[in-house]
Amino acid sequence: MALVQESLGFSVADYVIFSLTIAISIGIGIYHAFTGGKQRTASEYLVGNRKMSILPVTLSLIVSFESSIMMLAYPAEVYTYGIMFLLTSLGFMFATLLATRIVVPLIHPLKITSVYEYLELRYQSKGVRLLGTVLGTLYSLIYMGFVLYGPSLAIEAVTDFPFWASVLCISAASVVYTAIGGIKAVIWTDVFQCLIMFTGVFAVIIKGTIDSGGPKEVVDIAVSSGRLNLFNFDPDPTVRHTFWGLVMGSIIRLIDMTFRQATVQRICAVEKQSDANKMLCIAGPAFLVTLSLACSEGLVAFAYFTTKGCDPIASKAIRKPDQVLPYMVFHIFKETPGMAGLFMAAVFSASLSTLSSLLNSMAAVTEEDIIKQCFRNISDYKATVAAKLSVVLYGILAVIFTIMIANIEGIISQLSTSFTSAVSGPITGLFLLSVFYPWATKKSAVIGTCVGAALVFWLTLGQSLSKSLRKTQPLPLGPIDQCFSNETNNFMVDFNMTDRLYSYNVTESPVNVLANDEPRGLDRYYSISYLWVSALGVTFTVVSGIIASVIEGLPASDSIDVRFVLPFFDQLFPFIPKRIRTKLYLGVPFEKRETLLENYREKQLETDMNLINIKDRNNESFTNRITEGKI
Repeated sequence: MALVQESLGFSVADYVIFSLTIAISIGIGIYHAFTGGKQRTASEYLVGNRKMSILPVTLSLIVSFESSIMMLAYPAEVYTYGIMFLLTSLGFMFATLLATRIVVPLIHPLKITSVYEYLELRYQSKGVRLLGTVLGTLYSLIYMGFVLYGPSLAIEAVTDFPFWASVLCISAASVVYTAIGGIKAVIWTDVFQCLIMFTGVFAVIIKGTIDSGGPKEVVDIAVSSGRLNLFNFDPDPTVRHTFWGLVMGSIIRLIDMTFRQATVQRICAVEKQSDANKMLCIAGPAFLVTLSLACSEGLVAFAYFTTKGCDPIASKAIRKPDQVLPYMVFHIFKETPGMAGLFMAAVFSASLSTLSSLLNSMAAVTEEDIIKQCFRNISDYKATVAAKLSVVLYGILAVIFTIMIANIEGIISQLSTSFTSAVSGPITGLFLLSVFYPWATKKSAVIGTCVGAALVFWLTLGQSLSKSLRKTQPLPLGPIDQCFSNETNNFMVDFNMTDRLYSYNVTESPVNVLANDEPRGLDRYYSISYLWVSALGVTFTVVSGIIASVIEGLPASDSIDVRFVLPFFDQLFPFIPKRIRTKLYLGVPFEKRETLLENYREKQLETDMNLINIKDRNNESFTNRITEGKI
């Protein structure tokens, strides 16, 4: 007997609410395109003239981290493997606290627009800057592909709307308001989308809990099914999820988020360094709350389908675990027009916020690291127009990457982490080497980054191609004894439950060995959990860079420009007595750093004032030429 799918889809009210969300987001972009300075200068377009208010920038930072991956993949992760994934939020909190001691004191005083500009200042080398730019751009394109993939997959699961049409819809909307409205449009649409996201999440949790029999029933089902498996202290790095990988591995992995161009732009968009620190201190706990809500959705979804006696994965009603939440939403809200549309609007909002942040950050990188480097005499206005056009180009490339990702099997959260970590690990290693190792040179930085990237790409390639890696078994799925045929209203009796239970692939590679077989040789290396990939990339890069600098020959300590490095022990271990810390720096003159930075800021301010005067004179000349009829 074949399963007859229940008819699901959008009502008129759903389409109205969904369309309004997209229209308002575009409207905010149009508004900022015609207000203020009309996004004609790089400072306004990319960093909001560095005078944005802390509250909207903080909300924007929070939701830029919370893409559709969080909205769909995290509930799917909990549904499939249990709530242990929640521990990554602790890693994120520690990472943001570290950022207040690393990224903010390093970047904010320099008043830069592109994070890769720091690399040129640090090494006086365009080559190192270009290396960072290339890797950062590759990372953003890969991540945008996954961000676009999530909601498109979700809406395809429950409506007749084609996957490719959703991809085009999301990318087009984000490109339009990002290109014309700049960072101000991105930040204020993020604020609006944040409200939509939280409204949708709370609606799902409340209604899903009620339909499952109440909070106690949800908890009881989670306990009985083994999904409240929060702690596993196994030190084995090949185990998919352990406390150490989820917390320690995530701290190292998520430090990269604080070095991302999108984060740096928000750090530079607020006027005071103290405001940037407050923003990060708020973002960490806020992410803990939002991730907890996402994980709760996974528990509620499992309880709901268990109560109804028809698990959609076991019954093959859906193709992938990432579709389970939207599938539930269209069931619990089928008698409430508009609510399914609200949830899908929340999912799309999550993607729009992240996608627009990435597009704007890549526009900043394009303008500062490519256009202005290739065309030294280009006007600020022309460079800004070129940056806006680059948003369209990156939107097209994001669609191409999404199409490439579409046929890969697995849960989005794991796939996105594995693929992006292969790039982000070496980038983070490059920045940490540059910030805390004063004797790093441009050669050692390039060598360390290339070695780190090569080793970690080898790891991810081996994980993808190896046929003998162990499979991490998912937790038992729910019952299917109440899966009815809509036409006959009879029980489904011909399911082979054993085949259904593990018929979908949730690992990153095929498995042809028994679960108790130990990997041998290189497979032991390939078996390392995806949570440690970024940490290995950082380690390989830093260690290789240090070794390369020693072989090359260390520069004299008193010749190091301390404006662009931080005192490691002062920033991370300030409780160590000062006289001991001073000795540990081996003669590097960190005591001069504040004075040198103050002089740097004064020269920078003088340069900015000269540029403003030149622009004013050019504008006056332009006006006079119009008046005289020469234009």
